[in-house]
Amino acid sequence: MTITQLHYVLAVAEHKNFTLAAEKCFVTQPTLSMQIQKLEEELGVLIFDRSKKPIFLTEIGEKIVTQAKNIVNEAGRIKDIVDQQKGYIGGEFKVGIIPTITPTLLPMFLNNFINKYPKVNLIIEEFTTEEIITKLKNGHLDCAIAATPLEIDNLKEVVLYYEPFVAYIPENHKGADKTEITIDDLELDHILLLQDGHCFRNGILNLCKNNKFIAESHFQIESGSFETLIKLADEGLGTTLLPYLHTLDLNESNKHKLRPFANPKPAREVSLIYPKNELKIQIINALRDTISGVVRGAIAFSDVEIISPKLQK
Repeated sequence: MTITQLHYVLAVAEHKNFTLAAEKCFVTQPTLSMQIQKLEEELGVLIFDRSKKPIFLTEIGEKIVTQAKNIVNEAGRIKDIVDQQKGYIGGEFKVGIIPTITPTLLPMFLNNFINKYPKVNLIIEEFTTEEIITKLKNGHLDCAIAATPLEIDNLKEVVLYYEPFVAYIPENHKGADKTEITIDDLELDHILLLQDGHCFRNGILNLCKNNKFIAESHFQIESGSFETLIKLADEGLGTTLLPYLHTLDLNESNKHKLRPFANPKPAREVSLIYPKNELKIQIINALRDTISGVVRGAIAFSDVEIISPKLQK
């Protein structure tokens, strides 16, 4: 039994296809198939049911895959232990970030991190929270930055900052004449939201505690962009809520339409998320310290109420 064979098993278990798994492992399909067959012969069991399309794990195969993930992760810790002993901070490091955080947070810390840790090959991609959880569990990401708490088994969350919600209210809307607002000042049937899949949308729905008002509206908007929502609000189509960091780059005219919430301010909790086996922990710590250092000057809110990014039924 080899670590390479276990890598091949995990690839097939994930993609449910030998050809695609071979492509992801950068080997030929016959090579991958032969190595998995050798492992099955050694163990005396079938890991995969090849009679079905897509390929399914057998009952014993599911247990083998669970253990294989542990073995592969622990094998990865050997190099990690050596790197930590040497004080080495470098190598490839994959980070997932949700789209509502990327445009504001990334420019704040990326240059600092690259300059301080030039040996780290940072690979950053945008994913939804659900995609991030799956990729972290499958070992395709080293860590992620997302709204929490998520409370997922085997994933650790380290809070980076709390980011308040801020209302964007053009003239002639309820609350426009106030310096601070509460949830009661919002016109629930006129709030413009991001499209499904964004946890910031879920946060707003949780804040309003009314999932029906979107369906009852005379129109529905599907947008992944805060800029689009702002423009629609300026056209008189409603109001919207923005994360605090996003409001810092608005022009002065738009900033006059912002209304903060009274304390405790509804806010999202933004955290670093990574597997509890803590592979590459030295890079995770470096990333945490860099982000905390730059965000500390921009986010200084303590009296907040954390709104869950998971849609509450």
